[in-house]
Amino acid sequence: PHCPEAFRNKAALTVHQRVHTGERSFTCPRCSKTFMNKQTLTVHQRVHTGEKPYKCSECGKTYRQKQGLSRHQRVH
Repeated sequence: PHCPEAFRNKAALTVHQRVHTGERSFTCPRCSKTFMNKQTLTVHQRVHTGEKPYKCSECGKTYRQKQGLSRHQRVH
């Protein structure tokens, strides 16, 4: 099957092709888990460091991922 995705530059195409090849070039140095892109590895590494850079301005609760904060903010 042909993939209908189109990209403006070769770098974006290369990253997308990993979806089809399953290539995981980014490895966590702590646990050896592998990832398709650097961003996902960076977020994963917060599990090891305990970093929670996203903070609720109303109650101060912190999250590792922006989506966690967004979900939480619906409570307020």
